[in-house]
Amino acid sequence: MENKRKIGSAYENKAADYLRQKGLTILEQNFYSRFGEIDLIAKDGRYLVFIEVKYRRNDSCGTPLEAVHAKKQKKICRAASYYCLKNGYADTTPCRFDVVAITGDRVISHLENAFEYRI
Repeated sequence: MENKRKIGSAYENKAADYLRQKGLTILEQNFYSRFGEIDLIAKDGRYLVFIEVKYRRNDSCGTPLEAVHAKKQKKICRAASYYCLKNGYADTTPCRFDVVAITGDRVISHLENAFEYRI
C-alpha cells in the first residue's frame, strides 16, 4: 500500500506541475476530510477547480478516466462542498471538476469539466 501511495504522490506532483504550466494556481494538494479526498485544488481564473488525478500503467484495466465513476464523483463533490464551507467560499463561487489522466509515460490528458456536481 505504501508503494501505491508513493507512486500516486509522484504522479499528483507531476500533474500539479503540468497544471501550473497551464496557468492554474495550486491551492492545496491531498485535501482529506471525512467525506473523501481531493487530489488537487486550484484556481483557474474565477473558477475554484477540484482535480482528480488518475494514473494507470496501461489501459489493460481500463483508462484512467473510466476509473472516475459516479460513486467516486459523489465523494469528490461531498469533499468539495466541505472544503468550500471550511474555507469560507460562497455558494456562488464558480466551481469546476477536472480529471488529469496519466497512462504510462504518455502525455498527460487534462479534461476540464469532466463531470458535474453530484449529491
